[in-house]
Amino acid sequence: MTSTWEDLRQPPSRAARWAATLRKQPSAFLLAVQILVILLLPFLEDTEAGRAVISLLSLSALVTAVFTVRSTPALTWLSVTLALPAAAFEVWSLLSDSSTVLVFAHCALALFYVYTAYALISYMFEDYWVTKDELFAVGACFTVLVFAFAYVFLAIQEVWPGSFIGHAGGDRRTFLELIYLSTAQLTSVGLSDVVAVGSQARAVSTVEQLGGVMYVAMVISRLVALTVMRSRQ
Repeated sequence: MTSTWEDLRQPPSRAARWAATLRKQPSAFLLAVQILVILLLPFLEDTEAGRAVISLLSLSALVTAVFTVRSTPALTWLSVTLALPAAAFEVWSLLSDSSTVLVFAHCALALFYVYTAYALISYMFEDYWVTKDELFAVGACFTVLVFAFAYVFLAIQEVWPGSFIGHAGGDRRTFLELIYLSTAQLTSVGLSDVVAVGSQARAVSTVEQLGGVMYVAMVISRLVALTVMRSRQ
């Protein structure tokens, strides 16, 4: 029989409480890590040491995402299989100036995040009962998709420089700028000073815009309907 913390003879440590919360609500931790990366980007991406910290945070997000996938109907072994080369290429990109390595790193990360998004959607569609973690999964899945397309954009501009233009000028946009563009397109608000002008960039941007509309129509509307049905019962 499962006991509550209050029933235990010795109160659990703070680490035990955090571990229990992580097991119960992994999507909340994934969402928090993703938001933390976004908030730290303005302060870190302009220096070599900062980029190393960003890579470390990206690896932390990978580990958190793999742990989150364990709570979903998706295959954990496949998530780990996709995460390992993504992590390896990310570390390699820090040690090498090769454009090819950067492209592989960005593509591997994008593929891993797409699979993580699929896992979270499967998790939310698994049953007809909306849990607190599934509500966090709505936000986590959205940020995962934002990062996935941002990494695709990074790969595109590495292969086809000048695919994106912005207020700052130049033929390369920063990771934060592409995160900003990806968020604007996925939310369909269109408020971005970064614009896709290359053919490949526009094609992927179109797919992201369609995906954003479908996400709201299929995922969020379903969870809202289930929540309303639950409150009426």
